Amino acid sequence: MTVAHPALLRADWPAPPGVRAFTTLRHGAGASKAPFDRFNLGLRSGDALESVLANREELARIASLPAPPAWLHQVHGAAMVRVDAGALASEPEADAAVTSTPGTVLSILTADCLPVLLCSSAGDEVAAAHAGWRGLAAGVLEATVAAMRTPADRVLAWLGPAAGPADYEIGVEVYDAFVSRDWRAGAAFSCTRPNHWRVDLYALARLRLQQAGVDAEAIHGGGLSTIAEPARFYSHRRDARTGRMASVVWFQSGEK
Repeated sequence: MTVAHPALLRADWPAPPGVRAFTTLRHGAGASKAPFDRFNLGLRSGDALESVLANREELARIASLPAPPAWLHQVHGAAMVRVDAGALASEPEADAAVTSTPGTVLSILTADCLPVLLCSSAGDEVAAAHAGWRGLAAGVLEATVAAMRTPADRVLAWLGPAAGPADYEIGVEVYDAFVSRDWRAGAAFSCTRPNHWRVDLYALARLRLQQAGVDAEAIHGGGLSTIAEPARFYSHRRDARTGRMASVVWFQSGEK
């Protein structure tokens, strides 16, 4: 298990013992000033560079990371990278990563978009995906599951903090992006006024993961709302100018 710390929210899923997974919280650690206070880990959020770098160093310390995270330059698409030799030399444009190398740390940055962490039931492979509505519609979860060497029916998933279904209102372009492709996605939308809906990103993610072959019983999490909890989570929809949380996963070999 990850070392307990007030700035870390452990993933609540039945992952094998060697798998570590958590999401950072906005307080409990960090040096960023308002409106990024305090534990902002996003370099492209507008925060001071020295603050973010200091926060990333603190993350490595408080979480006892075995290596620096393999950060991505996220672009709300479906591209993914395989990381098989520790930290990346640069931040590639991608929204998902997968590794079969023990001690290689994957990380996704979010502030309303949905972070999805994945692992094999054997504990010998992990993946992380940035799944906002654009990424979900583009197929980032299907691409991530397909890139894993683990068969889909042996994959476990944890859905981290995201904009919750009671708080996230969207327009017709989002509705059409999903329902025009699959009528079953309509169950994730609740009409609020003409051409506006509340959307359940968690429900859409579960649908896409199951379509990719992941068992419904193997999908966990999905009960939090970044918009509704300003004391714990950053939210771009709520605050506009804000920081980013990191959802982190890796595995250690040989643990029972």
